[in-house]
Amino acid sequence: MRNGLLDYSFGDGGASVILSNIERIEVLRGPASVLFGQGAPGGTINIVTRQPQREPFYSVEASVGNYSFYQGAVDLTGPLNDSRTILYRLNASYEHGDSFVDFLDRNIFGVAGALRFEIGDQTDLTLNVEYSDINQGWNPGLPARGTVLPNPNGEIPRNRNIADESSEFDPEILRVGYDLEHCFSENWSLRNSFYFTDSYYRNRNLYALRSLDPDLRTVQRAVDDADSYGQAFDLITNVVGRFSTGSIQHQLLLGADLRRIETEDFIGGAFIAAPLDLFDPVYSSERFDLDGAPFDRTGLTDSVGIYVQDQVTLTDNLKLLLGGRFDYFEQTDRNLTEDTETFQSGDAFSPRLGIVYQPIEPISLYANCSRSFTPAIGRSGDNEPFEPGRGTQYEIGIKADINDGLSATLALYDLKRTNVTTRDPDNPNFSIQTGEQNSRGVELNVAGEILPGWNIIAGYAYTDARITEDNTFEVGNRLNNVPEHAFNIWTSYEIQAGDL
Repeated sequence: MRNGLLDYSFGDGGASVILSNIERIEVLRGPASVLFGQGAPGGTINIVTRQPQREPFYSVEASVGNYSFYQGAVDLTGPLNDSRTILYRLNASYEHGDSFVDFLDRNIFGVAGALRFEIGDQTDLTLNVEYSDINQGWNPGLPARGTVLPNPNGEIPRNRNIADESSEFDPEILRVGYDLEHCFSENWSLRNSFYFTDSYYRNRNLYALRSLDPDLRTVQRAVDDADSYGQAFDLITNVVGRFSTGSIQHQLLLGADLRRIETEDFIGGAFIAAPLDLFDPVYSSERFDLDGAPFDRTGLTDSVGIYVQDQVTLTDNLKLLLGGRFDYFEQTDRNLTEDTETFQSGDAFSPRLGIVYQPIEPISLYANCSRSFTPAIGRSGDNEPFEPGRGTQYEIGIKADINDGLSATLALYDLKRTNVTTRDPDNPNFSIQTGEQNSRGVELNVAGEILPGWNIIAGYAYTDARITEDNTFEVGNRLNNVPEHAFNIWTSYEIQAGDL
């Protein structure tokens, strides 16, 4: 998410990140489809950008480092008129850096601006624009034999790159939008937001076709040549109101969102490239026979979501949360190369239920159940469209305020992911949705101020994530990239007196 809206960056996971315009990053653990629609069951990340401030502020930063790293950033904010009803924010940065890996340099430019108009005492309108341009090399990694495993030819140097200087992965992204907030009264408010995202990705990537040749030193290579374009239109409106029914207090949220995503992928083809001796490399970008035929495809996805949530205060120490969301989407994909078209639609209902009880004021006992969904694009062997992938989590926990500035949370959860596509045992050319995965564990987090000026964020998590149903992998296998034990700590100290 970006400022509470889905962030359509169209697959920029391999790109560097521009941090100069980011105020903070929020993490909501577990399924959150009631509020945000489609999303992974593990959690939701919301990136909050810097917004205009009433007090003037000016900042200039410069950084230098090894591997020819240098960076500059400027951040300006304040009012544009004497009454301070028009505020601005201007943020720009540039970064250049090389790497210990050959050919892996990067040039990153970003600029962002915001204007806020305080239209009376009850209405704020904020206009936002962000532009980023990233040019960077590509690193497909190295084989295990010669790095973490023995190789009779010796050890592959850590700086070696299977790709060369002709490889690049260059995203260019523009976001434009507005946020309108209006307060009808002390108890009722409205938010309306619209954002447009335009993105372009240039991919020229050399990679290994397979592991090392029998000589354990030569790798066969191929090169992809692709361009990807995407546009997203995102409109949300929600209303928040507080009211009472007798002695019971309510905080009601009603909302709806409309989204359209248009994409086009042009694949110039996958070409065989010159092989590379990883112990005595001679780089060449020469292309040979076509390994994958070129094609051009477009996609159009329309979706609508309607949601309601009520936070009910039954007594001063007992609160109940009830919520539900209905989503519907349609997707049309066209293969322009073969002049074919496929259509798929689907819907999902995502409920949410939570309860909090405070036996004493510093202690909160809670339990919740929430669900998520992710559209599964494709059809089974009998031409039936796939159902959305689902995530269902049950969680119980305790939150404790240790003192005025320090708090701790202990949570136990059981999260199940269903409708996972897996190989069809009766028709290997197709998939079926019989897969299931389960993640259960315990998390402990501590955050706050230990002593005046000394702040800490620390946590420990035990996670048992395994395959519970599958037609390809063995049931009981652990899920990849999930650590069984994880520990983190962050701390800072601010000098409380004196010139420092």
